[in-house]
Amino acid sequence: MTGTILVTGGGGAVGSAVCEFLAERGCKVRAMVRQKDARSEKLAARGVEIAAGDLCDLHAAHRAMEGCDRVYFGMSVSPAYLEATVNMAAVAKHHQIKAFVNISQMTVSQMGITSTTDSPQQKMHWLAEQALGWSGLPVVTVRPTAFLNTFFLRLSMQSVRQHRQIRLPFGTGKISPVASDDVARVIATVLEAPEGHVGRIYELTGPRSQSMTEIAEEFSEALDETITYVDVPFEPWRKALADSGALSPHVLTHLATMALLIQENRYDRLTSDVERVTGSPALDLTGWFWTGLIERVSWDRRSRTCGEVRRRARSRWC
Repeated sequence: MTGTILVTGGGGAVGSAVCEFLAERGCKVRAMVRQKDARSEKLAARGVEIAAGDLCDLHAAHRAMEGCDRVYFGMSVSPAYLEATVNMAAVAKHHQIKAFVNISQMTVSQMGITSTTDSPQQKMHWLAEQALGWSGLPVVTVRPTAFLNTFFLRLSMQSVRQHRQIRLPFGTGKISPVASDDVARVIATVLEAPEGHVGRIYELTGPRSQSMTEIAEEFSEALDETITYVDVPFEPWRKALADSGALSPHVLTHLATMALLIQENRYDRLTSDVERVTGSPALDLTGWFWTGLIERVSWDRRSRTCGEVRRRARSRWC
């Protein structure tokens, strides 16, 4: 296919990475962003066309999708997620899109009419998959597990920096967190050549399912510091997040539900779908440190020594 590819959520971690991977491969890419800012300027500098608009605005979606033949739909955790999904599906039907790549969540595979979770976001992902199935669109579903960036960068950096501890209420539950770049690589690969992928569901994990104690050991090796895991009580952890004011009630409920599911070992899942689609294995924690945290460019491509990369990672975390 040679038409333009529309990537929604172009300002987010996954969306921006999808744009960059596709641009590197010579694809015509249009990024839909909520507003133009420094992040969209960076994409524009790489040859990505920018379309500003709200995913829930039917006219904005129509303008953004016009002239495109493939779409990646992704949206941050939001109460408007289901509305945005149906909106984009309706516009995609109008434009006779050849491939509609939808990012969902792995939790959906364990959900149904009589089995749901306390997260409204996870329920909306399940409903969105149902609606897309009814739409008749050529859908490809990507279901990542928990992202490395969420709990280990966004919610753990401060405790690692100040106390050399990962403080999370995960108990002895195991998880196989995935890097956002790996998810983006899968999506970009499917969008570049969707033949053979339409109708499929890809569940994306990291290369190992581990306890938090094992993950702390990998942190220690990557940072050359002793990092330990502290299993904090759930309710004080949830209350501290709420009191911080950094998260909306919708996002807070979603993350709290994920934490409880991890406690119950519901995230002890492992697949090889990242390698199956892209031909390269998923990043482990050390690889995420060295490629995901150093400006998304691997140390060898910048002629850096391993020691220099470790110093840069330590300067950010320690």
